[in-house]
Amino acid sequence: MTSPLSPQALAGVRVLDLSRVLAGPWCTQTLADLGADVIKVERPGGGDDTRSWGPPYLKDSQGADTSEAAYYLGANRNKRSIAIDIANPEGQALIKRLATQCDVLVENFKVGDLARYGLDAETLRAINPGLVVCSITGFGQTGPYQDRAGYDYAIQGIGGLMSVTGERDDLPGGGPQKVGVAVADLFTGLYSTVAILAALRHRDATGQGQVIDMALLDTQLAMLANLGSNYLCTGKAPGRMGNAHQNIVPYQVFECSDGHLILAVGNDGQFAKFCEIAGRPDWAQDPRFARNADRVRNREVLVPEIAAAIKTRTRAEWLGALEAAKVPCGAINNLAEAFADPHVQAREMTVAMEHPLSDRLKLVASPIKLSATPVQYRHAPPLLGQHTAELLAELGLSEPEIRALSEKRVVA
Repeated sequence: MTSPLSPQALAGVRVLDLSRVLAGPWCTQTLADLGADVIKVERPGGGDDTRSWGPPYLKDSQGADTSEAAYYLGANRNKRSIAIDIANPEGQALIKRLATQCDVLVENFKVGDLARYGLDAETLRAINPGLVVCSITGFGQTGPYQDRAGYDYAIQGIGGLMSVTGERDDLPGGGPQKVGVAVADLFTGLYSTVAILAALRHRDATGQGQVIDMALLDTQLAMLANLGSNYLCTGKAPGRMGNAHQNIVPYQVFECSDGHLILAVGNDGQFAKFCEIAGRPDWAQDPRFARNADRVRNREVLVPEIAAAIKTRTRAEWLGALEAAKVPCGAINNLAEAFADPHVQAREMTVAMEHPLSDRLKLVASPIKLSATPVQYRHAPPLLGQHTAELLAELGLSEPEIRALSEKRVVA
C-alpha cells in the first residue's frame, strides 16, 4: 500500500462516469487508480447491472453473501457512487451541474439515448467547452450497425476473434470458441483510457475538449494484431490453431509425462538451446527446421517429434532445464496457483481493502507500476449511492434540498 501523501498522476482530474457493466467501468477504474476523482452515476434502486451478476458475492464477517457481486467489485474501486434518476428533469439538472465541474465524461448508452435526456455531448460541451466526452458503444456512432446493442460475446464473433480461438477444426473439439474473459470490453476500456489521456493533453494545451467515439468492434479488429496483418498481407483468413502459434514454431502446449507445459521458442538461438536440452541437436542443423520460417512451413513434421520427446520427462525436469538455459517456457496454472505464485506475490498483484460490508475484500491490484506517482487504493468499490449526500453537498446543495430530492426519489 502506498502512502496517501504520495502524488498521483491524475490528481485534480474529475471524471463523471455514466457507464456500467465492464468496458466503461474498466476505463474509469484505471483513471481512478491513477488519481482521478471518479463520480459513478447509477440508477436508484438497482445501480450498475453487475452488482447483481453473481454468485459469487462478497462475504460478510459471518461468511454470508452480501449484496455486492465479485464481478462489480473487480471494476469499480477508487470511485464514489451517486444514485440519480436521469429520466427525471431534476436528475438531468444535477448531471449538468456535475458536468460543469468535471474534466471527463464517460458513457456507454446506446447511440442517441443521452440526447433524449438533454445530456448528449453537444449539450454538455456547450455548458463546459473543456469537457472530454468518451462514448463507448458496440459499433460506434456511425455506420449501418450504430443502433445495435453491443455485447462482448457477439463482438468476439462478429470481429473474427472466435474464428482464430480454439482447437483446429480438423481435430476433436474444434469449432468456434470465445476467449475466457471479456477481452473486447477490456481492450476497449484500455483504449478508451489512452484516448482520454490524449484528449486531456490536448485540452490542457488548447482549452478545448472533444468527443471520443469508441466501439467494441473497432477495438476487436485492432487487437487482432499480427493475425489481422496476416490476413491483409495475404488475403487468406487465418484459422484456429488451438494452443499453437500462427507464426512461430515451437510455440504451444506440450504434454509431459505428468502434466503439461508451454514451450515458447521465440528465435533460432532459443531453438538451438532447446534442441540441446532435448538431446536432438540435429534438429537445429536440419534445413527443414533451422530457421523459424522453415519450422512454420514444416510444423506438421517437427511438432510431433518434439511432442514425443517432451513426453519422456516430467514437467519439473523440463521446466528446470529450460529455465536454466533461458528458453521461454511455463507451467499452466489455475487461478489459485497463479495467485499463490511467489513471483506474483512479490509483485503485490492482490490488494486488501476495507469495505463497509466486509473485512474480507481482496482485489486484483493494478499492474501499473509508476515510480514517482504510484497507484493508490483510496476507496473500496462503493455501495449504491454511498456518496450521494456527500457529492450533492459538494455541488452546494443544502441538507433540506438534498432531503427533498431524496423524498421525490430523484436521488437515493
